Amino acid sequence: MAMEHLRWRPTVNERDFIERALQSDLRVDGRHSFDFRKLEITFGREDGSSEVQLGETHVMGYVTAQLVQPYRDRPNEGTLAIFTEFSPMADPAFEPGRPGESAIELGRVIDRGLRESRAVDMESLCVVAGKHVWSVRVDLHILDNGGNLIDAANIAALAALSTFRRPECTVGGDDGQQVTVHDPEVRDPLPLTIHHMPIAVTFAYFGEGNIVVLDPTYKEEAVMGGRMTATVNSNGDVCAIQKAGGEGVMSSVIMQCLRIASVKAADITSKIKKAVDSYTTEKALKKVKRLPTSVPQKISVTDVIMEDKGDGELEKQTVDVQQISKGDEDHQSIKRNSPLTGDRIAKHKQTSTFIGGPSNWDPYSKGVSLSSLRISDLPDPPTIVKVSSHEDAQPMTESSNAEVNTSSAVAAGESDESQEIGSPKSLKDAIKPKHKRKKKSDKS
Repeated sequence: MAMEHLRWRPTVNERDFIERALQSDLRVDGRHSFDFRKLEITFGREDGSSEVQLGETHVMGYVTAQLVQPYRDRPNEGTLAIFTEFSPMADPAFEPGRPGESAIELGRVIDRGLRESRAVDMESLCVVAGKHVWSVRVDLHILDNGGNLIDAANIAALAALSTFRRPECTVGGDDGQQVTVHDPEVRDPLPLTIHHMPIAVTFAYFGEGNIVVLDPTYKEEAVMGGRMTATVNSNGDVCAIQKAGGEGVMSSVIMQCLRIASVKAADITSKIKKAVDSYTTEKALKKVKRLPTSVPQKISVTDVIMEDKGDGELEKQTVDVQQISKGDEDHQSIKRNSPLTGDRIAKHKQTSTFIGGPSNWDPYSKGVSLSSLRISDLPDPPTIVKVSSHEDAQPMTESSNAEVNTSSAVAAGESDESQEIGSPKSLKDAIKPKHKRKKKSDKS
């Protein structure tokens, strides 16, 4: 009686307005007669938790399970129980504490649609026949009453059952009756076996039962003359029908409502499965361990301060360069002081003075002394020239003999070079004295 006293009651004008609008095939929220409100299904962090928003109606479902002893008449089957909680926060007409008539009716309608239709496989919940079975409990919390609590609570229960995972258990021991419940981290929990989804579709009747609307709102429920809830699955099978008093309805109207309910049930079933699949996929991706990827970071120039550290870094760089250059100089000095590289440097200086094309590469165009014709002092050729094997063998033998010369011979050659450089001669002049000497020797 207290709930009926606190329940919102429309005025005469509001009642007339709603009824006349329905006679014109119009509803207060702008929907047609057989349209559902916007449905949103979300899931919590844990398995078996769901929230359903149907228009302004908000319901949360939570599923738990525990091992209990089965009933004696059904030792091989688990149990399924539905519990509802009406919070005063959802509606001032709801009182805390003991559930009222509305809460009991809501729980029975949903329980009849799920348990009596065998939607959940109860035999799969048996662990040890006659001793241990799983007892599944569905708690439905009404967070906001915007009308049509039965349909919203039914969808919340189905969504929570679809995502629920019970722990895996094994039977062992000496007598084969000891049950071991494994931790979810050790073994993956197992989902429930759901054969089909019974969807509750509620119709409201106005006038003498001639006006029928689907999914009534809170204000329409206050004006309606009767209500019928048909629980149908996507295959068109009627699982349960609930008509809580009110005006009588013709059988033809009931059959029409069942046909509409089968179409709406298929649509809602697809939405529930789609939401469950997306939740399962997202959770599976979170379990996959991925290597951290390098993400490029944007660094603005204004955030980098170069004044304090610039001089130190530059000094450090200059010191490093000086050390490198100093090491190179030490290496070069060692090479210069070695006796083997002395002649090579002198040869390189001679060849570096030639500028121009191949016609200017003649080292003897300006005149060379006789001492400079020695093979040991000749510069290295700048390019690779093909010569015969006989000509290649002769410079190699002469160069090997030149390297064995004593220090005195080298000193004498250097003194002759310094004297001959003062009077430059051509190649022809340098060779003529040799021929004359040969002729004089022949005459003598």
